[in-house]
Amino acid sequence: MAHEILTLKSVHQTEKYGYSHVAKNGNTLYISGQVARDHGVDCVGRGDIEAQTRQVLTNLQNILEEVGGSLRNVAKLTTILTHHSYRETFRKVRPEFFQDPAPANTLIVVESLASPDFLIEIEAIAVLD
Repeated sequence: MAHEILTLKSVHQTEKYGYSHVAKNGNTLYISGQVARDHGVDCVGRGDIEAQTRQVLTNLQNILEEVGGSLRNVAKLTTILTHHSYRETFRKVRPEFFQDPAPANTLIVVESLASPDFLIEIEAIAVLD
């Protein structure tokens, strides 16, 4: 089965960055890593991990709602942080978006993301009903 690249309006455009937000294969969505970027700002919440976490999870929510799903469809997250001290803030904000049981998650800490302004990036795999 061939996959389809989805063009979305609910999140920032990616053409100038050389990637797509979502690839769909059957009912499975592969969502690119989301950073704290909205439609009109390069980075939301510079230096504020809580604000960035909310923006990233809002981006994921917007993507899923645009394609007819919700965060309940998320099966797996990969969360990338730029400092281990951000773990607790991520764990505090996540339940605002995900009900128990939370989806599977891999947590990685790295030195830097694509821009040093970004403190968190989250990618997801979701399965639509």
